[in-house]
Amino acid sequence: MSAPGPDTDVRSDIPPVLVENVSVRFGAIKALSEVSFTVEPGTIHAIIGPNGAGKSTMFNVLSGVYRAAEGQVRFGEHRLDQMRPYKIAGVGVARAFQNIALSAGQTVAENLMLGRHHLTRAGFIAAGLRLPRATKEGKLHGARVAEIAEFLELGDKLHTPVGVLSYGDQKRVEVARALCTEPRLLLLDEPVAGMNAEETHRMAEAILEIRAGLGISVVLVEHDMGMVMSLADRVTVLDFGRRIADGTPAEVQRDPEVIRAYLGSGDEIDPSEAAEAAAAGASSSETPGMPS
Repeated sequence: MSAPGPDTDVRSDIPPVLVENVSVRFGAIKALSEVSFTVEPGTIHAIIGPNGAGKSTMFNVLSGVYRAAEGQVRFGEHRLDQMRPYKIAGVGVARAFQNIALSAGQTVAENLMLGRHHLTRAGFIAAGLRLPRATKEGKLHGARVAEIAEFLELGDKLHTPVGVLSYGDQKRVEVARALCTEPRLLLLDEPVAGMNAEETHRMAEAILEIRAGLGISVVLVEHDMGMVMSLADRVTVLDFGRRIADGTPAEVQRDPEVIRAYLGSGDEIDPSEAAEAAAAGASSSETPGMPS
């Protein structure tokens, strides 16, 4: 894929994400060094690289967890690098986390309603007193939650406690909760980490349907290179905090710098075989901690 297809309607209010010369430091460690790339509206953009490349650091800059020491991240008129996470959610950016952060004792519907919180207008007192405007708003949000759950094949599990769901279903609830914020940009952090082959296939299909059905932009960090190369319109490759490649999946797989980053110098490896291995491999989990 190189761009949204003819059946994909990109929403008119989706701006590009412009990452311009972003650097991040942790003391003496420079986790990112002048990284630049653009996420075009309505595309699936992957950020990949070996362990310690800076992928998670870049993701945390996009979602407001980390501040850039230099450079900027623009999303339309907004500077994401200068905003806190709750402010970023307000401009249409949502993140689904690698480590599931759901309330296990609550139902799927209750977890998804948390994603609607910043969209509520009635207020705590009106809701507590069950005033008509609060009741009406609650029904509207409940209907939207049910619609999103159905979209991600969770409709029959709305009243099921999250804690009893399979791991794959819990990951999809995590994505559904992010969608409940009505984002224009969806950030997916290792969406298929820990999944089996069937669960990975279902999640990949869901991501394609999100892009096609909602017309929003998707940025993902993922170790499953087979999935990345089949889903992404464009791929940015990081290594030791630097951008070493940026292009279509086919271009990235052939890039000598990418081959060296994943497989060593490449001097003793046939380039075509190395590119194939780079696309199929690199499935190990990223080491926790900073930088990553």
